[in-house]
Amino acid sequence: MTPAILLLEKHGIAHQVHEFGHSKSAQPYGIEAATKLGVEPALVFKTLVVSLDGSLGAVALLPVDKKLDMKQLAKLYAARKASLAEAAAVIRHTGYLPGGVSPLAQKKHLPTVIDNSASQLPIIYISAGKRGVDISLAPQDLATLTDAAFHRLCKA
Repeated sequence: MTPAILLLEKHGIAHQVHEFGHSKSAQPYGIEAATKLGVEPALVFKTLVVSLDGSLGAVALLPVDKKLDMKQLAKLYAARKASLAEAAAVIRHTGYLPGGVSPLAQKKHLPTVIDNSASQLPIIYISAGKRGVDISLAPQDLATLTDAAFHRLCKA
């Protein structure tokens, strides 16, 4: 049980836990998850912690086969610059290791945004907070629990 799974159970949110045996040599983690779960990469969402203007600022969720549009994200938060947060800051603020960061039950709540492609899907897969374990759930439930909005986040 991870904090993310416990949070879903506490709130009675319908979900399913999927363990897929993470390989330490696998890169990138999200593509490994999609392959081992037997689902399209567009259904598996990675969780990226982002710095805005040099300070830890937001969590962005997008399909594992897409790239985050940093300019779009910065614009969304009225920042001049967005960049991926350093691993040490990610661990300190979320409580999760990179490659296993869940958007749920993070130590410090950050504003969260989900790529708008999720809003049209009945179910998406996210990290359960541990490499090799994902959770499938409705995107609307994820948005409610994280107080997230749906926006375009991917590079064209």
